[in-house]
Amino acid sequence: MICVYTEDRWGDILAAVASVRAQSVPAREILLVVDHHTALLERLDREYRETDEVRVLANAGPRGLSAGRNTGVAASDGEVVAFLDDDAVAERDWLRYFAAGYADPRVLAVGGRTEPVWASGRRPAWFPEEFDWVVGCTYRGLPAGRVRVRNVLGGNASFRRSALDAAGGFATGIGRDGDRRPLGGEETELCIRLGRARPDAVLLVDDRAVIHHRVPEARERFAYFRTRTYAEGLSKALVARSVGAAKGLESERRYTARVLPAGVARGLRDAALGHPDGARRAAAIITGVVTATAGYVLGTLRVRRGGGGGTWATGVGSAGAGAAGTGVGVADEASGTAVGVGAASAAAASEVSGGGGRKW
Repeated sequence: MICVYTEDRWGDILAAVASVRAQSVPAREILLVVDHHTALLERLDREYRETDEVRVLANAGPRGLSAGRNTGVAASDGEVVAFLDDDAVAERDWLRYFAAGYADPRVLAVGGRTEPVWASGRRPAWFPEEFDWVVGCTYRGLPAGRVRVRNVLGGNASFRRSALDAAGGFATGIGRDGDRRPLGGEETELCIRLGRARPDAVLLVDDRAVIHHRVPEARERFAYFRTRTYAEGLSKALVARSVGAAKGLESERRYTARVLPAGVARGLRDAALGHPDGARRAAAIITGVVTATAGYVLGTLRVRRGGGGGTWATGVGSAGAGAAGTGVGVADEASGTAVGVGAASAAAASEVSGGGGRKW
């Protein structure tokens, strides 16, 4: 599944689809889910009209990546659903390594490694590898090889279809909405709910399942770095509100306590050896921690206030309850986006193909 939202990425979308069509293990089908963009929907429909394995769908839920994914999952036919970003290309054996992980019936999700492709041709000298998640890529500090993890990263991931049903689908409103505020965390929240719904679940990352993700020049700038880390803090507040801070921040605490101090020390060491960019990388790590923390604190305060004068309005009740046994609704007053978990969040997705899609 490839979720798309803008014609500005037309060439990237075609390249992403071509990389999936060239896999050593063929995909059963390729789903292109278009996020409320009629011109792009019609253009893609014309492009792939004669191609049997590519299906073009309109997002049947609210605007945003999570609802688009729910739409595609509801319309899918396969036992395993893989997700690829619309500005990424997969290596030839990407799906083969995903498929190998599911030989163990306990495995419910398999993710891979995402490598950045910098628009400028090289990594910005100040940009720390510990923060490659800012541009949607695998970051320093993640374990190498094929390892068990708390959550996979959504732009390069796969799930058993039955696992997505058990978890209740992606929570709408937590993740991306086109080029608006760069929120994230929807796959983290989903994986934590999946672990609760299926305590025996095994989630893996296999770093041989590689994709290459394009990073535009705008995202190579320090201003975007600050904005994205702050938005991640807001996202983590929503994730913690949905699944609890203990699980919602479990990996982040280890990352902050171990990986980031080592990155600062490495940068300062490089600076002492006469490499000035080391100090800049250390400063960027510290800035990222401060801005992410600020976003989390502010997001948490607004959630706790129930939207009183703030950005987030929350409500917990049976209306949002799904297969995971919990329901959380959150509204972003600034954008009018609703966050739903469980049956309520996926109601629109169940209407795909004239109501024939599976309900969460």
